[in-house]
Amino acid sequence: MEIFQKAEKVRLRSHHDKYLLADDDEESVSQDRDGTLKNAQWTVELVENADVIRLKSFYGKYLTASNMPFLLGMTGKKVLQTVPRRLDSSVEWEPIREGVQVRLKTRYGQYLRGNGGLPPWRNSITHDIPHRTATQDWILWDVDVIQFRRPKQQASPKVQPPPPPPPELVDRVESEPPSPTAISLRSPKMTRLESDDSFDVSSPAKIEGRLIHYEVVDEDGEVDEAMGQRSSTFKGSGVEELKEMLKEETGLNEIFVCSRNPLNGKLYPLRLHLPPNNVTMRVVVVPSYSKVATEFEA
Repeated sequence: MEIFQKAEKVRLRSHHDKYLLADDDEESVSQDRDGTLKNAQWTVELVENADVIRLKSFYGKYLTASNMPFLLGMTGKKVLQTVPRRLDSSVEWEPIREGVQVRLKTRYGQYLRGNGGLPPWRNSITHDIPHRTATQDWILWDVDVIQFRRPKQQASPKVQPPPPPPPELVDRVESEPPSPTAISLRSPKMTRLESDDSFDVSSPAKIEGRLIHYEVVDEDGEVDEAMGQRSSTFKGSGVEELKEMLKEETGLNEIFVCSRNPLNGKLYPLRLHLPPNNVTMRVVVVPSYSKVATEFEA
């Protein structure tokens, strides 16, 4: 993280000596040898209280690990530039140092990969876990810092002017020659605003809602390992509200929100109320096209 904490804007150079580009269609990304292009620059955003970053393109969109396969039958998923309605884990990348290079890891265990070979792989960008030795270095990136982050300047403390001295002290000072004993030793007081600010900083933020851990199954009813387990905070109280939130999180149109029986592993849909007291839940998202969903509709 050290290099990204100091960097405002960077260029990323792949194993193939090509730069990560935000394409002019403002949606896709690719590689090119010309690192002087304006769309080879990426703005680094630091995520508070986490060792992850966001990368914003020249067009103001975030480098995003999508769930869409790059080619049918292949494991690599598309990497896009998007502006999500809510900044979730799909736009967060964990830098992992590898010598003088870095790997950029998604929150679900895949890595940003600059592909080589014949079209359509050539110059494409995916996120994947390389399984062949020949492609192990395709997830390594050189980072060129083109603009360093300016250090934050601490504001000077506000000092209240001392109140005027009482009349008797003024008379005494005017009648006596100046001496070191006449120097005011009054210490500055914080203003009401400063006191309130310091109180707000020390007060922990109240966390509302419940934590939802969820997985998504594919059309055969198997857990989609590429997506992994995800987590989100849910502030609602009903099953339908939870379903709408998970639709937005996963991008799926029709789903069933299910629990897994701990004894036999069987899935059954949630239809009534959620557990009380905002307890943490583990659920499984079943798309309507999955074979498992036909059992719920029967």
